[in-house]
Amino acid sequence: MRHGDEQVIRRLDSRIVYRNRWMTVREDRIERPDGSPGIYGVVEKPDFALVIPAENGGFHLVEEYRYPVGRRTWSFPQGTFPDGADGDPELLARTELAEETGLRAGRLEHLGHLHCSHGTSGQGFNVFLATDLVAGEHAREHEEQDMRQRWFSRGEFWELVAAGRITDDSTLAAYALLMRHEGTAR
Repeated sequence: MRHGDEQVIRRLDSRIVYRNRWMTVREDRIERPDGSPGIYGVVEKPDFALVIPAENGGFHLVEEYRYPVGRRTWSFPQGTFPDGADGDPELLARTELAEETGLRAGRLEHLGHLHCSHGTSGQGFNVFLATDLVAGEHAREHEEQDMRQRWFSRGEFWELVAAGRITDDSTLAAYALLMRHEGTAR
């Protein structure tokens, strides 16, 4: 952890406690600024791309069953390269949009980079606004076999938030970047 350029917490050693093809969990033995020891659990996951497919005053969202929370929720399309690979964020955004929705973006604009769960993970995500959309066939991964897609107006988006049907922090943070981009955030 850094405060400006000054290291605030020093890692003394680290060990991997779990690993699969999607993530690694490590436990670090640390020293705090006052010299006291501690441990820190860190989830390592690759950065992902999140796409806001916008047209006709609204957005295309995807819905799927989210095992960790035990229910279906709506979100903007998002994902990582397979098996932790790294690559061009714009290519990833175009790929995820097409795979999950079948849509192709004539224009893709980068709105920013954010971190999610920065208290437990260094994972971040690039947010893209996709416009000039062209419909096509989706090519969802096996894990996305229950995914649905639908267009929602902006009013319906906020109704989904109020009803607890959009609970994804990355989707809401991306919407905040969109509002800033449009000049509607105060």
